Amino acid sequence: MLKYILKRLVYILIALYIIVTATFFLMQLAPGSPFASERDFPPEIEEQLNAKYGLDNPWYIQYKDYLIDTVTFDFGESMKYKGRSTNDMISESFPISLTLGIEAMILSIGMGVLLGVIAALYHNRWPDYLATTIAVLGISVPSFILAGLMQYFLAYKLGMFPVSGWKGFIYSILPAFAIAITHAGFIAKLTRSSMLEQNSSDYVKMARAKGLGKWTTVFKHTLRNALLPVVTYLGPLTAGVVTGSFIIEQIFAIPGLGKHFVTSITNRDYTVIMGTTVFYSIILLFAVLIVDILYSVIDPRIKLKGAKK
Repeated sequence: MLKYILKRLVYILIALYIIVTATFFLMQLAPGSPFASERDFPPEIEEQLNAKYGLDNPWYIQYKDYLIDTVTFDFGESMKYKGRSTNDMISESFPISLTLGIEAMILSIGMGVLLGVIAALYHNRWPDYLATTIAVLGISVPSFILAGLMQYFLAYKLGMFPVSGWKGFIYSILPAFAIAITHAGFIAKLTRSSMLEQNSSDYVKMARAKGLGKWTTVFKHTLRNALLPVVTYLGPLTAGVVTGSFIIEQIFAIPGLGKHFVTSITNRDYTVIMGTTVFYSIILLFAVLIVDILYSVIDPRIKLKGAKK
């Protein structure tokens, strides 16, 4: 296990290097500069700002500086917000995005597994049709459409929830559901198909022959093996929750890291773009590593190292 983790850490470092390099050259190819949107900007002041942030240096000097900033995890001051460093913006806003993301993941996994189990247990009956319909609707409708509909009906019309903002737990319910419903649909489909496959296996037939009830068989035998495809989906789920929160945070006016990431791209705020990109990349790469380790925890038959001939 330790050898496998060390090997994967090397791959993570290589992937981070490729991501940082690609992000740097994409920013170099993008037209304009962080100060291009300013009106009546004196050329002398723009030259001073370019010199302050190193934008007047050759591309290879800027590339070297970005690599050093990435290694030290110090991305400097924002080019658009005076007196605010990228590290401070990440430390202030990421806990909000993390809270929203954890809520969305718990909701998506809980709803998806429950719908999938119900659909499999009542195969080709009305609970199966109802759960499948809900899953398909969740997959088909984009999260920003759901967010707008929930804002209008549940918040504005019925007044059950606040329309926007972030002042307590109740403010996180609608955005968490908006992110979670789409992923819950995917998880429900995965759980249903996996459960149907497990229900026809010999060990499930033996458990039922011993007189165990439906739900007892599910929780003691079937569900653990059926969750392997769901665990596989945890990597893309983490990516979907993180990237999906970008637009949801904008819709609900949540001061999370996704909002800073979107505004930094529109403002060409290079330091914030680099900082948030590297930070999100680290989270997603480690999420994939954790998913691979969970395989061996859920099913001990899976060997990470691989069998020797």
